[in-house]
Parts: sequence; structure tokens; C-alpha cells
Amino acid sequence: MLLAYLLGSLLGSLIVGRLRGGVDIRTMGSGNAGGTNALRTQGVGFAAAVMLIDVGKGWLAAAWLPYWSIGSASPDGGLSQAWLVTACGAAVTIGHVYPVWYGFRGGKGAATLIGVLAGVRPDALLPVLGVWLAVVMLTGFVGLATMLAGLAFPAYLVLEGGPDAALLTLGCAMALFVVFTHRSNIQRMLVGTENRARRLWLLRPR
Repeated sequence: MLLAYLLGSLLGSLIVGRLRGGVDIRTMGSGNAGGTNALRTQGVGFAAAVMLIDVGKGWLAAAWLPYWSIGSASPDGGLSQAWLVTACGAAVTIGHVYPVWYGFRGGKGAATLIGVLAGVRPDALLPVLGVWLAVVMLTGFVGLATMLAGLAFPAYLVLEGGPDAALLTLGCAMALFVVFTHRSNIQRMLVGTENRARRLWLLRPR
């Protein structure tokens, strides 16, 4: 769990920003260190590199780290593997939002959770991303789409029937966590100042 948290604390936007001459997107746009702000302030190439890192670390933490033997140490055979995967998936996401390397000022966790999802249940990616795209197309709000996509994962597990308790716990906990990290988006939507993704907002007023 500690290794997963430290891995999560490696922020794609700040790593790429350092390589690009010291760019810190937390001082630009919305002030968030995630992919959306990277796209708005630095462009497609920068944002793509950020997403690759942030999604990739989520996948590593969920699909690889729980099974990794470190020297003479290996995962405890008496510990449920499903709960270990759940713990690592949660830890890498928390590390992204509250990174120890960067003063505990990180992103909102969505891209990292996509990586976790790809590592534990890749079959759920299509419905989750489908919900995200549909909401953006209908409303233009990326934050709202991200929150509803997060809620779509545990809903998908329940509708599928007989979900694993550990995975359902991860889905519910992380969906609530994403809503928490997007609380500023909720406030801006309530007062009518939230930005919209106009290129994807197909049903915008003409």
C-alpha cells in the first residue's frame, strides 16, 4: 500500500512539466494538476503524456504491484488477494490527489482510477467511458461526466450480478472520493461558472 501511494504521488503533469522547462500547471487555468487542465493550458501532446503516466501508474498499482515479490518478501499468502488489490488501487489514487512529493497538491484522481479499472476489470471500461462521453455530449461538463462515470462502475458491478465484495467496496469508495475531489466543480455548476467542453458538447444551444 505504501509503494502504491508513493507511485501515485508521481504526478504526470509535473513530471512532464519539469521536462518541458519547469512548467507547473497548478499555477495555470483551473490550478488542477490533472489531464483536463493540462489539455486546456498546454495542448494535446502535453496532455497525452500526462494521461499516459497517470493512467499507467494506476494500472501498475492494481495489476502488478500486489503480486510483486520484493527480495525475500512476497505477498502474504494469508491475505486476500482481492482486498490487497483493492487497497493498492485506493492508495495509488489517494497518492495522486495528495502527493507527498509535491506538497500534497495533486489532481482529482480520475485518470489514475481509469488505470486501476483497466488493471482489475477492463471489461468495465467501455460502459464507464460510455457514460462519461454521453454526459459530456449532453451537458458539456467534464467534471459532472467524471463523477457519473465513477458512479457507473459500482452500478455496473451490481447490474452484472454477484459482485466481488472487495471490488464493489473499491468502486463505491472511489466513486465517493471522486465526487469529493470534484466538489469545486459542483460549486461552480451550482453558481453557473463551470467551464464546458464546447467541442464535445453536441447539444449546446445554437
